[in-house]
Amino acid sequence: MTVKEIFETMDYGPAPEGAAEALAWLVDMGDSFGHFIDGQFTPVGDTFESRNPANGNVLANVTQGTQSDVDAAVAAARKAQGKWAKLGGHGRAKVLYAIARLLQKHSRLFAVMETLDNGKPIRESRDIDIPLAQRHFYYHAGMAQLMSSELPDREALGVCGQIVPWNFPLLMLSWKIAPALAMGNTVVLKPAEYTSLTALLFADICRQAGVPKGVVNIVTGDGAVGEMIVNADVDKIAFTGSTAVGRRIREATAGSGKALTLELGGKSPYIVFDDADLDSAVEGLVDAIWFNQGQVCCAGSRLLVQEGVANRFYTKLRARMDKLRVGNPMDKCIDVGAIVDPVQLQQIKDKVDGNNAGVTYRAACDMPAEGCFYPPTLITGLTPADTLMQEEIFGPVLVGTTFRTPSEAVEVANNTRYGLAATVWSENINLALDIAPKLVAGVVWINGTNMFDAAAGFGGVRESGFGREGGWEGLQAYTRPKGSAKKLKPVAAFTTEDGHPADPLDRTAKLYIGGKQSRPDGGYSNPVFDRSGKLLGHASVANRKDVRNAVEAANGAKNWGKTTGHLRAQILYYIAENLSARAEEFADRINHLTGGRSGGKEVEASIRRLFTYAAWADKLDGAAKGVPIRGVALAMNEPVGTIAALCDDEHPLLGLISAMAPAIAMGNRTILVASEPFPLAATDFYQVLETSDVPGGVVNILTGSHAELAPTLASHMDIDAVWSFSSTDLSGEIERAAALNLKRTWVNNGHARDWMDRAVGEGRAFLSAATEVKTIWIPYGEG
Repeated sequence: MTVKEIFETMDYGPAPEGAAEALAWLVDMGDSFGHFIDGQFTPVGDTFESRNPANGNVLANVTQGTQSDVDAAVAAARKAQGKWAKLGGHGRAKVLYAIARLLQKHSRLFAVMETLDNGKPIRESRDIDIPLAQRHFYYHAGMAQLMSSELPDREALGVCGQIVPWNFPLLMLSWKIAPALAMGNTVVLKPAEYTSLTALLFADICRQAGVPKGVVNIVTGDGAVGEMIVNADVDKIAFTGSTAVGRRIREATAGSGKALTLELGGKSPYIVFDDADLDSAVEGLVDAIWFNQGQVCCAGSRLLVQEGVANRFYTKLRARMDKLRVGNPMDKCIDVGAIVDPVQLQQIKDKVDGNNAGVTYRAACDMPAEGCFYPPTLITGLTPADTLMQEEIFGPVLVGTTFRTPSEAVEVANNTRYGLAATVWSENINLALDIAPKLVAGVVWINGTNMFDAAAGFGGVRESGFGREGGWEGLQAYTRPKGSAKKLKPVAAFTTEDGHPADPLDRTAKLYIGGKQSRPDGGYSNPVFDRSGKLLGHASVANRKDVRNAVEAANGAKNWGKTTGHLRAQILYYIAENLSARAEEFADRINHLTGGRSGGKEVEASIRRLFTYAAWADKLDGAAKGVPIRGVALAMNEPVGTIAALCDDEHPLLGLISAMAPAIAMGNRTILVASEPFPLAATDFYQVLETSDVPGGVVNILTGSHAELAPTLASHMDIDAVWSFSSTDLSGEIERAAALNLKRTWVNNGHARDWMDRAVGEGRAFLSAATEVKTIWIPYGEG
């Protein structure tokens, strides 16, 4: 093609990127790889092929990990962890900085290797993946340097098992390894079976950067290796991948005490209002769904267009689709590369071919004759309930429907079990900022999409997982409070064989549901005795129907999360004031229940705790993240939703208030299961709530067996988090049941908490458990 012909047709000529250096590195390594354990590559074992999905060529042979390989990697990491942590923040910062510099030095090699192995266009590897990976190591070198001054009360977890997916092999590796190393942990990482080569190249970089032996270990293989790591003697599991696998990991780690973060699937809405710049929205949509061939967990795969502009928008979108270039990923002029593997390609075909709803449009662009390619596809006219509107396709397939009003847009957008990301397009910034907080998603992009940075937390809610990666909030997942907790000791109720009622009147305390005293559904109650065997009264025994009623009441109080922090603070102060007026009565009740003499101190601590969270109610600030865009990324603290808490048994009033106060201060609704052996302090306390302007449904109090109520609470689909401070260790049962909808859990793992000690009985750990961080990206300017 001549220059004249190019100018006349405006066609793109080929601009291939050379692969010689990457292929030469593979040859130098023998085209076959063992694992990277304890600072060196192991001998090659039984291998599987790593292929270029664009042409099927074999790139290298990679060793399939075994149990002995995983054990060796974990042992090496365990041996190295103490010295790595003691190296100090500055020492670790220098190593992380060296990694960042080497990633820059070899950036083109990494980009080419990523494209060869994964199939994504070289433009994306070169301009997005590799620079972001470098950014994470630079950023976390700074976090390592600041750890001792900014996180003085926290320390490393220990050994972290990390499992990353095939869609962003090096970037996901950097998201996980950089913060782990910065905080003093060591790692055992498994790259995806399809895409192990950049992880192995990274291992080579670690040797050059002076990473001590055993600090970074990489074991390759299929999903069985990931399962071995999950079950290994590690202190944390960090997983990015499918929701189905994430659910199995939650079940496998339940009760083990291992920290867990999950970044899972998504079906993210891409909302276009009628006042949007439609041409810009179309370009944004190209990035949202056809970036990395749609193999993105936060892909804007669910298009919602306001009805008045839908046809015009679809026309523009189809025209733009027809101009997309699909082909050799090593060509710098290509927009859409290859699907990662024939297995994934077939899954996309099966999902689309099995759909009979809507209108399907495939881009009229040239398709390669061979390789794992799938045309950009648009399916419109679907309903929110259609399978393709609910299920993740994980390919270059966009599905869409329309809406009429902003409220309907929010309702349709939130009509999914996922909650990873969302995009809003509108020239009315007031409208966009009104919609963003209403979307159930961990990340919201306004008039843009797929913006990421190490300073801005990324992660989801619902079945998109829990935990954040990046920013200060991401570090919490790789640290724990300093010190050690005492083992949990069950607290038993007092019993008697011949006790008599304190008086002839009925002293059966009811449940507290929806702001009202409520008789238990089962009609049963348990006697409550003091130390001497005297009957103090009866406490209702709640069952699963009472839990249902409490959840319905909590759902009816959702507007509590929309109230101001100032109003919530006032109510908490009011509760404290009313409790103070009855301090002697409550102190006496606690002493009779527990047989101790510390009732007065417990009441005083309870009042102080209410004051603490009243103070925090309007002071837990978000943050404007320092991200490298013309705009701002806001980290906003939002309530988790409905939190169920099994309260401390030993401190019947303080334990309940310590769970209730931070939760409602942050705008959550609560279902509190009172101290099992000493429930009557909690049933007295709801009399204080009744006179303190607490809206019905914000606080619900149940009494009964923790062991019987815990699985019901943990498996309930409309409960968003479960905390357990019970003296009965229910951690494993709660975490297993919570896997059903992947709700957040905070359990004691068989360790006691000193509730009278303000350092551990209150503070930011409780506020963090009571909030979700939503990152809202807001670009500004005219370009």
